[in-house]
This record gives sequence, C-alpha cells and structure tokens, in this order.
Amino acid sequence: MFTGLIGDLGSVVAVEQEGDGATLRIASTLADEMRTGDSISVNGVCLTATAVSERGFCAQAIHETLERSSLGRLHAGSRVNLELALRAEDRLGGHVVQGHVDATGTVSAVREEGFSRVLTIELEPRLARYLVEKGSVALDGVSLTVSALDERGFSVSLIPETLQRTNLGEVSEGAIVNIEVDILAKHVERLMEAARV
Repeated sequence: MFTGLIGDLGSVVAVEQEGDGATLRIASTLADEMRTGDSISVNGVCLTATAVSERGFCAQAIHETLERSSLGRLHAGSRVNLELALRAEDRLGGHVVQGHVDATGTVSAVREEGFSRVLTIELEPRLARYLVEKGSVALDGVSLTVSALDERGFSVSLIPETLQRTNLGEVSEGAIVNIEVDILAKHVERLMEAARV
C-alpha cells in the first residue's frame, strides 16, 4: 500500500524486453532503503524489486501490467515517480493508493493558473463514477485532488512542489498517464450492489 506522496523522481536506465514482459532498470536515491523483494510504486504501478544496488534497482513488469498501464511506453531516460511501500508507523499524508492501475488517461489540456498548473484528463466513462469533486485520484502514482469534473473526464491542480518533485511537471497535452481511482469508492459501490440483491 502507498500514499501517493512521491519519494524520488527516478530515471529509467534500461528496459529489457523478455517475451511478453520487461525488466526495468531504474536509478534512484531510494535504493539505499530497499531490499530485494520490496514493493515499490513506479509511476503508480506496484512492482517488486528483483535486484537492488547502491545506485538503483530492477523490477519486472508482466504483459498485463504493460498493457494496462503506461509502463510499456518507458525507455532509457524516462523519468518515473517512485514511492516505497507504506510502513505501519508512517503518516498517511495522501490517500490509500494500492498501485493497481485502473486504466490510462490522456492529458487533453494543460493550463497555467496563478502559480499552479491545471491538467485536464480524459478517461474511460466506466471510471467516471468513482470520481467526485474534491475527492482523491492517483495520476502516475501521485495523490491528487479532483478540482473539476466534466462529461469527458476531470481536472487536477498541481502546486509548485508537485511540479518540481514529480514527472507531472513535464507532462504536456497528449501525454498518457496512469489512473488509479479511490479504492474506497469501488468498495462502497460493491457493497451497495450486494445490498440491492
């Protein structure tokens, strides 16, 4: 489990294709806190560290992960948002993020608004019901607040700290981002469906 508060902006060193999957080699300052077998969120996708060195780590992404997320588009030099798994004694500063990407979305607009930047994201209609204004959503693993909703998607406002510490500061119109909606909303929906039966 994660919080959506990014610990490091890492860099992809290499992507090694292996059959239907890939091994990602990523340089990160978080490596000194990691061990082989640890979970780490890479652009919002929960992966397992298969090897750790003082300069970074390796993680494998299976076919399902590459198809459902934007990880299949990564290449050497790509910058990625990284977060170590939540410890029981840590503060939950963002929201509950599982690292299980629901879908990808397309950035349809980017605009400056004061010292913030507003991203508008188009998403699959089936996910829209899980979003509420001022509710939580994770984009590329970053915990954000939904600032507006419309019939095609939603908007989020990024403060300077987020723009500097995550790869969302580099996002432009047409970019593909990983979306994870709030798991609590999905559980409530499931319980309500069961109650109707």
